[in-house]
Amino acid sequence: MPRWVRQAIFLWWAILVGLWSALMLTRQLRSLLIQLVLALFLSLAMEPLVDRLSARGLRRGVSTAVTMLAVAVFFGVFLTAMGSLVASQVRQLANDLPGYVTGAEEWIESQFDVDVDTGNILTELQEGGQASEYLSSLADNVVGVGAAVAGILFQLLTVSLFAFYLTADGPRVRQAICSVLPPARQQEVLRVWELAINKTGAFLASRVILAAISTAFHWVVFAVLDVPSALALALWVGLISQFIPVIGTYIAGVIPILIALAIDPTKAVWVLLTIVVYQQIENYGIQPRVSAQTMNMHPAVAFAAVLAGTATFGAPGALLALPVLATVQSFISAYVERHEVVDSRLVLDRPISQRAQGRPGSDDAVDGDDDEPPEVTDEGSSPSPSPPSNE
Repeated sequence: MPRWVRQAIFLWWAILVGLWSALMLTRQLRSLLIQLVLALFLSLAMEPLVDRLSARGLRRGVSTAVTMLAVAVFFGVFLTAMGSLVASQVRQLANDLPGYVTGAEEWIESQFDVDVDTGNILTELQEGGQASEYLSSLADNVVGVGAAVAGILFQLLTVSLFAFYLTADGPRVRQAICSVLPPARQQEVLRVWELAINKTGAFLASRVILAAISTAFHWVVFAVLDVPSALALALWVGLISQFIPVIGTYIAGVIPILIALAIDPTKAVWVLLTIVVYQQIENYGIQPRVSAQTMNMHPAVAFAAVLAGTATFGAPGALLALPVLATVQSFISAYVERHEVVDSRLVLDRPISQRAQGRPGSDDAVDGDDDEPPEVTDEGSSPSPSPPSNE
């Protein structure tokens, strides 16, 4: 057997084992890799503001800390205010729930002439019933709930720590990466990094615009329905539905529905319909157009990118799909040579009229490509048409 055959077989198995080992390692470190990607995304989002603060004389580490602290304080105050509002409304709902059951019983008996016995339901809702015992068991399971909350907080702390170091030491990180590359490659790396910063900023701008539109819409509807704290609930729906992908809409919709249910079940139904209808309008009408304007991306491509990111990486993939795709699209477009498109009806929005017919009002008449301008005499007027010949 020739020596190169043994070498090729060894090289083949070495590559196969290496790929398998890399795949297993990636699966084991999937959570950490997702956290690193999220931290990089947050770092790119904070980069413009940190640069502005650094230009005013603050150290880069201090600028990063101030930015992250401002974001944390805003969301902390907002979530605390929403938590107190939800607690008071849920307490009221628990007190009014037996009355709702009795009212439903009277309405069914009056409308359908059917005897309904809700005594068992009222007994379960009152103290000592199975529903009350179930709630007590949930309250006793504080350890499990606390462990879940602690795990989420630990993940947030890990992402925040990575984001802080990536932003505060951003110039040194980029310098370390470029130091192992030739000058031509360094320019490409820095160009991709700058594109990522710009597209991430555009993505956040699109989220802010969508959150503002959603807040305004829900504020008007909640005010018309006379739901308590209409502005606060509208802000909750607008922010949570836009900045928590995939499940953000469901999380945002629960609280307004519960608060409306504590007042009137009919209002709760209207709130649910409002949230569902607006979400469909946003998904298929508003969001693709806003993404197309802010990120220079076709609406269909933006919608497909979100679906692909969700199917691949879940919620983080849905959050990062648009800025990643916009960065790749901008980088590739810089190296794609564009040519003049041939004249064809397949590349025009409107069909081309037959030029042989010369119909007035056609595209050719408007464009004037084939029509020669009239000859102008010395006096500046067009010559009079010659009389038709007898022939």
